[in-house]
Amino acid sequence: MWFLRRMLRIPWTAKKTNERVLKEANKRRSLVRTIRKRQATFLGHVMRRGKLEHLVTTGKFEGKRSRGRQREKIMDGLATWLGPGKVSDTLAAGKDRDLWRS
Repeated sequence: MWFLRRMLRIPWTAKKTNERVLKEANKRRSLVRTIRKRQATFLGHVMRRGKLEHLVTTGKFEGKRSRGRQREKIMDGLATWLGPGKVSDTLAAGKDRDLWRS
């Protein structure tokens, strides 16, 4: 945002919201999209490998849970992103690299 404001010559004293600056620059926020894309790439890599990482990400790893609030798992994020019914199809597609990338 700082760089966009500099390019558009908007002084820091101007009371313009970040959304208005993005609209003037014809840009959209892409951080969440980039994070999801990288998570999907990593998940496809892990699913093809099929070792310890595969067990941990799919939740088949046995052990004690730590105290406090549980961390969000990759599979939970994938379920909210794709929808609950598509997760099993997505995991099956992870085995084929070309299908996963498409």
